[in-house]
Amino acid sequence: MELLEQIKFDEKGLIPAIAQDAESGEVLMLAYMNKDAVKKSVETGRAHYWSRSRQKLWMKGESSGHIQAIQEAYFDCDKDALLLKVKQTTAACHTGNYSCFFNKIDGNYDIIKNNNQVFSPEEVYSKDAAILQELYQVVVGRKDNPKEGSYTTYLFDKGLDKILKKVGEESAEVIIASKNRSKEEVSYEVSDLFYHIIVLLVEQGVSLEEIYAELRKRR
Repeated sequence: MELLEQIKFDEKGLIPAIAQDAESGEVLMLAYMNKDAVKKSVETGRAHYWSRSRQKLWMKGESSGHIQAIQEAYFDCDKDALLLKVKQTTAACHTGNYSCFFNKIDGNYDIIKNNNQVFSPEEVYSKDAAILQELYQVVVGRKDNPKEGSYTTYLFDKGLDKILKKVGEESAEVIIASKNRSKEEVSYEVSDLFYHIIVLLVEQGVSLEEIYAELRKRR
């Protein structure tokens, strides 16, 4: 493909790609593409990216439904950056904001957070799944920004073996609660298990979207 011969990918085979609302001009997000992502995007007309954390190709909106339909595509004068003008479904950011760029920096270089989300988590994810996404983000926050006295931080400090041990222990508690035929115990212990599984997912770099996608495939 002539296009791929012109684009200058970096030493890791990637090129930054900016997604911009085709109508308003608002910048929505920055992601990365490899050759396969560029091919898929051109062939399908939907934005595909390369996940550096998960090391895999993914289509924007493949699990959430928030696809980016490409209207126009450009590369810059140095041919080392891409611009996609897209029609965005619902929201580009996983937080529920239409754009990922919603934290404004003031004259003192302080971040002014915009809490006026265009969409609530309940609108971005199903109402029932929203709390799982919220919990996932809290766990990610504890991993990236350790907090003294936090149990989640403690688990990450202790490492994978400790996390796996807790998953095993909580699984056993679910079994015991189920044998007791107690809905209250089952709800409590399953909630504990969900929490520790989410800690494990974060530790492994697996997103909830990947779990949702896998469940959809099985359905």
